[in-house]
Amino acid sequence: MAITAEKIWFDGEMVAFADANVHVLTHTLHYGLGAFEGIRCYKRGNGRSAIFRLEDHIRRLFESCHIVTIDMPFTREQIVQACIDTVRANNFEDCYIRPVVFMGHGEMGLSAMSNKVRVSVIAWEWGSYLGDEGLKNGIRGKVSSFSRNHVNAVMAKGKINGHYVNSILAKREVMAQGYQEAIMLDTEGYVSEASGENLFIVRDNVIITTPVGMSILDGITRHTIMKLAEERDMQVKELRFTRDMLYVADEVFAVGTAAEVTPIREIDDRTIGTGKPGPITTALQAAYFDLVRGDSTDHDEWLTYVN
Repeated sequence: MAITAEKIWFDGEMVAFADANVHVLTHTLHYGLGAFEGIRCYKRGNGRSAIFRLEDHIRRLFESCHIVTIDMPFTREQIVQACIDTVRANNFEDCYIRPVVFMGHGEMGLSAMSNKVRVSVIAWEWGSYLGDEGLKNGIRGKVSSFSRNHVNAVMAKGKINGHYVNSILAKREVMAQGYQEAIMLDTEGYVSEASGENLFIVRDNVIITTPVGMSILDGITRHTIMKLAEERDMQVKELRFTRDMLYVADEVFAVGTAAEVTPIREIDDRTIGTGKPGPITTALQAAYFDLVRGDSTDHDEWLTYVN
């Protein structure tokens, strides 16, 4: 479905959707140096719309820019407000928000240093990333032949534009074979993450996820789910685990701003557990949606209301 909206925040001004254009010599288009975030705004049970963990996402955006030596021309407070203003300008109740920082046109080549830093915030209505059916009944995953980049080859803690070519290759590979998501191993053969989500497995009622110090993005939804699990007296461990541990897990699920909490019912043609979302996955998914869409007041500090 084509993305559409009324307004886009661009370099400090709200402009018409059709006018938010850049030159074909835009440096990031050619070389991939840029940073972005994915954020969601939800209509909650009280009828009001709130952006989920906005401050945390913008903090990570600025950290990503710092990691790749991009000097942001705006403050955190300005970008937070830009996200709020963009949702309001489009009268969205439920939407996805994409702040993006990139290098404009000017110099070319890898040594270019003087190009203007451009910043935009786009919002659009976007449903379930891996499908409503996937959220309900789980998806089919496949381990990709593409490894997640080594931690010293790319900066894994930055949400960097060019890094996602690695994910795109993995995603296209498995989708061409009939699967819905790619699972990626690190260069030592341990499970890293999916193409755009962090992964959790459940074994004997213990929830396990790859440590944040490895080749994974420090996911905000990942942190949310770990917090919700701990508050429900569920045991959570950060451990490296292998591909075959996926196969024998009782449950596997993927989490991310776009994917939310999506069960994985099959990996590499092997049924996971019963082949249906397990009780821990189901409980955490329900807790998450009560937090973002429902009436939960457990973490009001994570909500930024826009109306």
